Amino acid sequence: MVLHLLPERPGPAPEGAGPRAGFVVGKAVGNSVVRHRVTRRLRAVVREELHRLPATADLVVRARPEAAEATSAQLRADLVSGLDRVLGTRVRSR
Repeated sequence: MVLHLLPERPGPAPEGAGPRAGFVVGKAVGNSVVRHRVTRRLRAVVREELHRLPATADLVVRARPEAAEATSAQLRADLVSGLDRVLGTRVRSR
């Protein structure tokens, strides 16, 4: 997957608004059924990680064709890794 992050959206934020996420799942991922399944799975894993983003952030997640065959655990690992990169977070070695 490819992540695009806009840390601060332009214009005034509505009261109580938090970070937002959008998804791009193109035809290269698969047919309509596959694309919708990938979108649902991505939405679920992103929901668990939204707390890491600033309240004014917009995140766009673009699925690559490999997402059609990936498990939810793999999608989550890719998302966490991507967020670490775009947010500049370093994961400590154990």
